[in-house]
Amino acid sequence: MPEDDHNSSGEGVLSFDLTARPWIPVLRRDGSQAELSLCEVFERAHDLRRIVGDLPTQEFALLRVLLAIAHDALDGPQDIDAWADLWEDDGCFAPVGAYLQAHRGRFDLLDAKAPFFQTPGLRTGQDEVFSLNRIVADVPNGEPFFTARMPAVDQLTFAEAARWVVHAHAYDTSGIKTGVEGDTRVKGGKVYPLGVGWAGNLGGVFAEGGTLRETLLLNLVASDTSNLQIDDSDAPAWRRPPCGPGGAERAPTGVRDLYTWQTRRVRLHFDRAGVRGVVLGYGDPLAPRDRQNREPMTAWRRSRAQEKKLKKVPVYLPREHTPERSAWRGIGALVVNEASVGQGAEPADYLRPGILEWVARLVTEGVLEPGFLVRARIVGACYGTQQSVIDEIVDDHVAMAVVLLHQQDRRYAEQAVAAVCDADLAVNALGDLAANLARAAGTGSDGPRSSARDMAYGLLEAPYRAWLARLAGTDDPYPQRLLWQQQVHTIAARLGDRLMAAAGDAAWQGRTVQLARGTEWLNSALAGKWFNAALRTGLGRPDSFDLPPDADARPAPETTVKAPA
Repeated sequence: MPEDDHNSSGEGVLSFDLTARPWIPVLRRDGSQAELSLCEVFERAHDLRRIVGDLPTQEFALLRVLLAIAHDALDGPQDIDAWADLWEDDGCFAPVGAYLQAHRGRFDLLDAKAPFFQTPGLRTGQDEVFSLNRIVADVPNGEPFFTARMPAVDQLTFAEAARWVVHAHAYDTSGIKTGVEGDTRVKGGKVYPLGVGWAGNLGGVFAEGGTLRETLLLNLVASDTSNLQIDDSDAPAWRRPPCGPGGAERAPTGVRDLYTWQTRRVRLHFDRAGVRGVVLGYGDPLAPRDRQNREPMTAWRRSRAQEKKLKKVPVYLPREHTPERSAWRGIGALVVNEASVGQGAEPADYLRPGILEWVARLVTEGVLEPGFLVRARIVGACYGTQQSVIDEIVDDHVAMAVVLLHQQDRRYAEQAVAAVCDADLAVNALGDLAANLARAAGTGSDGPRSSARDMAYGLLEAPYRAWLARLAGTDDPYPQRLLWQQQVHTIAARLGDRLMAAAGDAAWQGRTVQLARGTEWLNSALAGKWFNAALRTGLGRPDSFDLPPDADARPAPETTVKAPA
């Protein structure tokens, strides 16, 4: 490495020990913020609310590093009984301190022989050192879209650099990268796209408790979990030999390996003042296909296209997040596991995250009380332009009682999902109303339909989250569903009245429009009649205590109410 790895004044080699130096941003329970070392994070986890990274994706990446440390230091937990002992023990993370001390040498960010999450001596053929924009995700490729740092990153503190190195392995963009010496994949001085960092493939999901201690434990999956494969040889990056240039094709050994997967080769360039440059190349490739028994922090979807291409069934890919779809609207993917049933059954189209399967086991076996509240956090990066830039970052949550995850008592989960379908039905009805009013006025219908739907989802979000949080407080979820339908009907009817009032004289007078059965004189009065009929059919009357005929059946997601033909 260049001479800047050493203190030029002769005072020795620089060091930044992540086990002892503060670098992880946290939010305390009293609302104050701080930066803590690894040892301090585990010692004070009971008094911390959460990690607060520079970006939500950084928080997710740092949490996975903490989980890898906890799994390795505690050697498990091996089974649910061992986990229950940890849950009841206020000093459950006491072994972590000795563990970090034993591996302290691999947690030095600036070490010359084995720097943390880096490749010693990494260099390009021309000894180029690149801008830190390459690892700071809020300035991808020099085009800032998060404004924390503009227009470039000239220098980072060692604490900041440590966080961004972790983030780069998890979420670095794809694209053509400058080749490094010793990488056999280099062609003409370049390595062609090999995909994003491992976590960038995922629709990240984790269970968040009231404190960081609870969050770490809730996501600490036991080794005997049936749907999760963890090899005896599973180990995090710091218990493996330091990575050389290039990458190795191999299968992951378990969660400790995946949570610290070295998807990149990184080397920081620094002086006593801080980090001022970086060398970044591709590392160990890992295809996301069929990793559902290894990676628990994402939902999975069945890919018919991949099945046809590979001539095998089933093939699962991570279920990525959609930025425009709030977490509460996708609760079905979190609480319902569409597992195959019976011999010869068709494989499930979707699998819920292994982390939530684990929490489901905890409540089903009585380790957690049914009313215990968790937040299902969803975090993900949405890439654009052949995955060479990050377009958006998703960060959302939905609070729920763990009874919704109960594997035997599915009533609560079914009603929670059905309640979202009630909201979808009302939103579709409002979209149709707005479109019909526009048609009656002789204007385009797509814009008004979209605007009305967005407005409706916005008005229903807070009431649904509040309703869901109260759901576990009742012995029977069905009457709660009725109350929700009445609330949805009231909210939708009020918004419908607003749309009708805003439609104007042209919609009130109406015009002839073409329908499937022929022509019809469409005006705001007829559009309102269709709208009210759709609400009554799907939700019942707001003053009625009778459930609609299909209330006990699980409604299809995205039920669309159409005007009669």
